[in-house]
Amino acid sequence: MSFKSLDLSTPILRSLEEEGYTQPTPIQSKAIPIALKGTDVLGCAQTGTGKTAAFAIPILQLLSAGKSRGQNRKIRSLIVTPTRELAIQIDESFQNYGRYTDLDTAVVFGGVNQKGQVNKLKRGVDILTATPGRLLDLMNQGFISLSDIEIFVLDEADRMLDMGFIHDIRKLLKVLPDKRQTLFFSATMPSEIVKLSRSILKNPVRVEVTPESSTVDMIEQGIYFVDKGNKKNLLVDVLQETGTKSALVFTRTKHGANKVVKLLNSQNIQAEAIHGNKSQTARQRALGNFKDQVTRVLVATDIAARGIDVDELQYVINYEIPNVPETYVHRIGRTGRAGLDGTALSFCDAQEKAYLRDIEKLIGQKVPVIEEHKYPLENHDAAASDTKKQRPPRKHKSNKRSSNTFGKTKGTNKKRRRKSAGNNK
Repeated sequence: MSFKSLDLSTPILRSLEEEGYTQPTPIQSKAIPIALKGTDVLGCAQTGTGKTAAFAIPILQLLSAGKSRGQNRKIRSLIVTPTRELAIQIDESFQNYGRYTDLDTAVVFGGVNQKGQVNKLKRGVDILTATPGRLLDLMNQGFISLSDIEIFVLDEADRMLDMGFIHDIRKLLKVLPDKRQTLFFSATMPSEIVKLSRSILKNPVRVEVTPESSTVDMIEQGIYFVDKGNKKNLLVDVLQETGTKSALVFTRTKHGANKVVKLLNSQNIQAEAIHGNKSQTARQRALGNFKDQVTRVLVATDIAARGIDVDELQYVINYEIPNVPETYVHRIGRTGRAGLDGTALSFCDAQEKAYLRDIEKLIGQKVPVIEEHKYPLENHDAAASDTKKQRPPRKHKSNKRSSNTFGKTKGTNKKRRRKSAGNNK
């Protein structure tokens, strides 16, 4: 299937061709035809599958058929998303796909002065992408009216609930026109999301392209068992020995992210942090440096990282295992995007083993264990893992490893399995 077969307008096809898009992803090929009919969509697809284009393309086509101009432009489509980074990227996608449609877009989010955003709104906007807090704030000030909304999109709905935005969403629903089309997208579909979708959607068509909460097949996963105090040493080793050009490292806390950045920079590994305490300017600069490969490592918390879309990201490293299993799926989905392969590595201490079991139960598979490293887990007692003194690293005959350590380990396991299979014949 090609984009031409989706009966898209010439201006949109021209933009997609310039972006290098030839064939739609599964979520796009299923969702776009339904959305073009004006039907509500309940979309379930993991990160990296092309959800943004799945709703942006039909919105552009539908609105361009009856576009408004100049100062009289009204906001006809609203996309609500949980983070600033994701809002900015969605707006950029609308601009790229709709460059020949004569539709105006804008994005509003908190953490920056509202003056520039307000000036843009006053000039007239067709499509608005927003985070909930700033959206409600500007509505209360009278700068935004939702009375003309024709298409409403709730993106990353599961993360919306995780971040406590459910009350804001309910406030928005009260002022949105009853007669509208709604596109509802989420990476996972827990019961709370299903319940929310039923209150928003009218006779929706559900599109789902992968098993719920599954991980991308192209992502090579691995787990290191390591004492908490030795994680920092292991991280430096992995980054140095794999020759990684780009790695996104996840921590649970903002303070933890800052500590990891300080550690890596002290080892001449260029790193920057992105989290909620950083200004929007600092976050965008750090993300820009990472995309341009000026910065080799970006250290992020989960909330700040949602929406990071980096082409050909090599590694995702879970410096700390997430205590919510769905978060693991979101994290590793930053790599292995657009059909490319990627590697997701996780550092697991004794206290985090329970989190790992929950993750493996959710994804329906065991994460392969990487045993050959200098800092194997010595303290298996989770209750004492924070207080027991860390032992010195275990010495191996050789600490030198191939630049593709993880792949080598995996290949060795395959050889062992083949040998075992031969013995059983």
